[in-house]
Amino acid sequence: MKPIVAWTQWVDLVGPDGVEMRSPANFPLDSSDLSEITFYVPTYFIGKKGLDYVPEMSNLETLQMPNAGYEDALPYLRPGMTLCNATGVHDASTAELAVGLAIAARRGFPQFMSNQANAIWDHRRWTSFSDSKIGIIGYGSIGQQIARNLSGFEVEVIGFSKSGRAGSKLISELDEYLPNLDIVILILPLNPESQHLFDARRLALMKDGALIVNVARGPIIETNALVAELNSGRLFAALDVTDPEPLPTDHPLWHAKNVLILPHVGGDTTAFEPRCQKLVRDQLELLATGKSLRNIIVDGREQK
Repeated sequence: MKPIVAWTQWVDLVGPDGVEMRSPANFPLDSSDLSEITFYVPTYFIGKKGLDYVPEMSNLETLQMPNAGYEDALPYLRPGMTLCNATGVHDASTAELAVGLAIAARRGFPQFMSNQANAIWDHRRWTSFSDSKIGIIGYGSIGQQIARNLSGFEVEVIGFSKSGRAGSKLISELDEYLPNLDIVILILPLNPESQHLFDARRLALMKDGALIVNVARGPIIETNALVAELNSGRLFAALDVTDPEPLPTDHPLWHAKNVLILPHVGGDTTAFEPRCQKLVRDQLELLATGKSLRNIIVDGREQK
């Protein structure tokens, strides 16, 4: 059996017997022989730079992404390479942010913060979060966690997925429901089918005063169409992700009406480190004992 040489960002991560651990402390990627690496976890939120090392890892067998999203890793795969994502790691943090954004936008938190900064006491009535009909678009592990988080509120939740899993409606039926949804939460993968899923036509189907929350990927919404709807005053948006990203300082989305913008922080909380380290340890234990990995997106063994 070939030796397992794993690289992660964590200096203190201890692997199982039979696995040699590498980290920035003993194996800086810019000055080491990357052909040694057989299991690689790109540093979280380093983006393309972390993936650009992959072509130099000639013996890499497993690319373990620290994110739930994996579309940016697909161009780096070679025959025989397994790609895994981090399903489960970000569920709690992203789900709590989705609910928080929805409440903040409905109850006027952005306006209150602006008023506070300018010492303005402006009492006005805002829309209740309670009694809302909420559509969760994407009903995988995070979408279902959002639904569980919402179960303590007096709201109606409808999940939508491509497959109709876990009692959800089909995304192909979405247009039928959109005109009656008060809040739409996006938490589906970015792929050719979902890119610009919410274009001008679909945004126009949303009811007046509705809120769209995006904790998925920016390009799922057509940005120019969203800006037009926001500036008309018809829709509200709370965005953890944007297109483009990072959002340029001169982009019109910054100054659109009715929008709350966060810098893609959904999964980046104190919950990330322990959960992702546990996933990596579990994966290495499975690998060392010859068992199948979790969260496989592309199985390199099927290509051999």
